[in-house]
Amino acid sequence: MAQLTADELTSYRNEGWVRPAYRLPHDRTTFMREALDELIRRNPGVRPEKLVSAHIEGDNGEGVHGSAAFLELARDPALVELVSGVLGDDVILWGCHVFCKPAGDGYETPWHQDGHYWPIRPLATCTVWVALEDSDAGNGCLRVIPGSHKERRLHDHLHEDRTDLTLAQRLAPGTFDEDTAADVELAAGQMSLHDVYMIHGARANTSNRRRTGVALRYMPSTSVFDRSLRPVDGKSGVPVDFARRPLWLVRGVDRSGCNDFSAGHRR
Repeated sequence: MAQLTADELTSYRNEGWVRPAYRLPHDRTTFMREALDELIRRNPGVRPEKLVSAHIEGDNGEGVHGSAAFLELARDPALVELVSGVLGDDVILWGCHVFCKPAGDGYETPWHQDGHYWPIRPLATCTVWVALEDSDAGNGCLRVIPGSHKERRLHDHLHEDRTDLTLAQRLAPGTFDEDTAADVELAAGQMSLHDVYMIHGARANTSNRRRTGVALRYMPSTSVFDRSLRPVDGKSGVPVDFARRPLWLVRGVDRSGCNDFSAGHRR
């Protein structure tokens, strides 16, 4: 059953991340890899690490032509059940980013905190990172700093004017001890969940294997997706349009009463 165990919930709360026992069925993983290949074909001019809002079919207004297959994945009842274990019974889907690192020259993802980039107040999000291909230390897997979420604060980030990074913001030196980092190694179909304050990143992929993860973003409906905010003023390294980003209520009700579920949806 797709439900976090008591031990998994404890790990998430203490460490800021967890690798649940649940994984995508083999056929679904294969289907999503095919959807990934089609997504890349649709976007020949976009670096595959920067396929933002990939769940929005067609021109998503953020520089990517997306695929509804990723929306179906994000709305999968099994994944929503996992997320509700840490966010509660009222859950909003607000984002999907495909991070596909090509073999040989896959970009580095600098150490960062997700909340630095996002217009959610109060700041709260759980990311489900679904591996569509094996992701390990050899091909640039996700790396985390366990326990770095506990202070519930965002640290200073520095802007990097480089073209070979997935994101253009990096945590300031001295913020954390990189020696405490843990590699989140996942086989295809496995996934991890991590907190919005978790410090994480990933090395460049210099191997001969592609590495792909789908980051699905969920927030509790007690928070508001504030479309008037521009947290890093367009300097994230990825084009986004939060004013027109669509939201989906995937479980429960909008407890805040302030979230806009009409913006960005095509009639």
